[in-house]
Amino acid sequence: MGETTLGELKFPNSLPDWLARLVIFVVFLFFGAGKFTSNPNEPWVVLFREVGFGQWFRYFTGVLEIVGAFLVLIPQTVPVGLALLMCTTSGAVLTVIIVLHRPADAFIPFAILCAMVSFWMHRRRV
Repeated sequence: MGETTLGELKFPNSLPDWLARLVIFVVFLFFGAGKFTSNPNEPWVVLFREVGFGQWFRYFTGVLEIVGAFLVLIPQTVPVGLALLMCTTSGAVLTVIIVLHRPADAFIPFAILCAMVSFWMHRRRV
């Protein structure tokens, strides 16, 4: 029961680890870069207007997501990148539920958050 295989012991920086990190990188680079639009009718602009924190917060969130995405790619900074992205995603979930009162819209960010927490826990376990 307490046995571990050689593959489990080497999960960090293995091919599955890199693939998961690459997916996280692409997703958050896409979402983060999307927040830098200048079109006032784009979904991110409208969403942040509804939230009411100001458009500066949209840019700030975009920067956090892009920085976190790049940190996940660097083996030494994976935990920091994941922590940053998990905080950002937690804020998104809470904002959609508490501020916008649309809990059903929090499903996808919550699923992404759960996946990142699971990935982080798996990396720490081995």
